[in-house]
Amino acid sequence: MTRIGVYPGTFDPVTLGHMDIIRRGAKLVDRLVIGVTTNPSKSPMFTLDERMEMVRREVADVAGEIHVVAFDSLLMDFAEREGAKVIVRGLRAVADFEYEYQMAGMNQQINPRVETVFLMADVALQPIASRLVKEIAMYGGSIAKFVTPAVCEDVVARVEKIGRKGS
Repeated sequence: MTRIGVYPGTFDPVTLGHMDIIRRGAKLVDRLVIGVTTNPSKSPMFTLDERMEMVRREVADVAGEIHVVAFDSLLMDFAEREGAKVIVRGLRAVADFEYEYQMAGMNQQINPRVETVFLMADVALQPIASRLVKEIAMYGGSIAKFVTPAVCEDVVARVEKIGRKGS
């Protein structure tokens, strides 16, 4: 039986923290499905198609069977459709834990056949958040420590296109 896990997120943009969780999560399952979703509470810098392509490019050299799939539904419905028995979530700080703990409890009520597994982010990567990466870039700061060189180029190009703040 193939062990399938889902790692959901908006990945706007995909960061080194995301990549850490993807590499480690891929070791825990036979197939890792990266679910790229829209989040109405977030205003994305990149379109869904752009984020999908960005994630596909970034995971191309990661060991393991990895699929990048778009979804716009309840996470547990998506997990069921993909045949997943595990949801992989990354934790950075106590605030993440409180939110993720609540979500895991709700998801357990929706579909008790799927378990949530939490992976602690690497200590050096814990402060990284896509929201902060975008904010730093919008104000002209360097994001090179937080994303791969290719993603850095993507973000810088997008900021140039939409206009920097504070200039």
